[in-house]
Amino acid sequence: MKKKQIVKKLAAVLLAAGMAVSAAACGSSGSSGDAERKDAQQIKEENQISSGVSQADSGSEAAETSSGAVESSASETSGTASETGSSETASEAESGKKTEYPLTITTYDSEGNEIETTYEKAPEKVLAVYQGCIETMLALGLEDRMAAAAGLDNEVPEELKSAFSKVEYLDEFTPSLETVTMMEPDMIFSWGSLFGEKTLGSVTDWLDKGCNTYYSSNTRPGSDTETRNRTLENEYTDILNIGQIFDVQDQAEAIVADIKGVIDQTIEATKDLEERPSVLILEPLGDSITNYGASSLGGDMVTKLGAQLANSDAKTVGKEDIIAANPDVIFVVYMPYAGDDPETVKETQLATIRDDEALQSLDAVKNGRIVPIMLSEMYASATRTQDGIEHFAAGLYPELNQ
Repeated sequence: MKKKQIVKKLAAVLLAAGMAVSAAACGSSGSSGDAERKDAQQIKEENQISSGVSQADSGSEAAETSSGAVESSASETSGTASETGSSETASEAESGKKTEYPLTITTYDSEGNEIETTYEKAPEKVLAVYQGCIETMLALGLEDRMAAAAGLDNEVPEELKSAFSKVEYLDEFTPSLETVTMMEPDMIFSWGSLFGEKTLGSVTDWLDKGCNTYYSSNTRPGSDTETRNRTLENEYTDILNIGQIFDVQDQAEAIVADIKGVIDQTIEATKDLEERPSVLILEPLGDSITNYGASSLGGDMVTKLGAQLANSDAKTVGKEDIIAANPDVIFVVYMPYAGDDPETVKETQLATIRDDEALQSLDAVKNGRIVPIMLSEMYASATRTQDGIEHFAAGLYPELNQ
């Protein structure tokens, strides 16, 4: 798989002799906190999400996942990693890892408490619901293990479309308890919100039926508490855990290594900066503006890239707060749902901040540093995490793209 363009540019910066990076003005920073994302179901209802995305749809805003040096993981097993439906080669047997079953994985119950689940073998009838879960399965070559998929807000990336065409896509955006029960899956991979009273019910009930569950760590209920912050580490853990569950550890580790590589190269390329850019990550939602702070995944991404959050503890902000913070860069969150025109949604969100007369005094507005970031790249982002990191890096350090 090809490396992303920004990775190439960052690498070029690192190799250039006498690299000089101009410093960005530094603003104020705040204490730790959270910008809580609305419940996934509420978001879908408010935006009147359509009942599904056709497998025949084309086009995507997601970027390619790239291959690279595989870092070692916390896995306790070693041996040969085999891809679904393919035989092992001699080189794979020498260099790969092999999952040893029974495998115990730590995940969460419906209330967000840690629980352990055991896999006697790799699941064969998986229901994957919502964007990141579906794309993680596809990116790891596990389409043959998917009984069905549902809940896509956006089309899958172009490079995953062929694999996705082999998967049954349900008419129900959020599958009903009756539909899933009749399907008899041996694993459900989704978000925490799917396991609620109005959806599929308790995680424990499914485990009692012999169906394992795994939901994205950054959708864990109670993520506004300090011990449940939404972090990059959680995204890494999810990808690596799925790799272990399905005995495709090398592929999972390669995805994680590529994400970490972008961060490492960005930090190296900007190590001589004396001041770091200050940042706000804002999502205009009607009459309110959501602020993604230190305990959000977006906040963790920009701080890992060396930036400073100008208002790290507020969940929402007003115009007065934005003016007081006066950050160097404002990332504006947008989310085109099924049926939306992405460019229209993006421009509408950007204009809310960029064109507001009350905000024209902001340095970010005057310097043209109002930057779009797609929600799916910084919320339960899974295999789109690299896209989010690259887009944040480009907005924070535009000189690296020159």
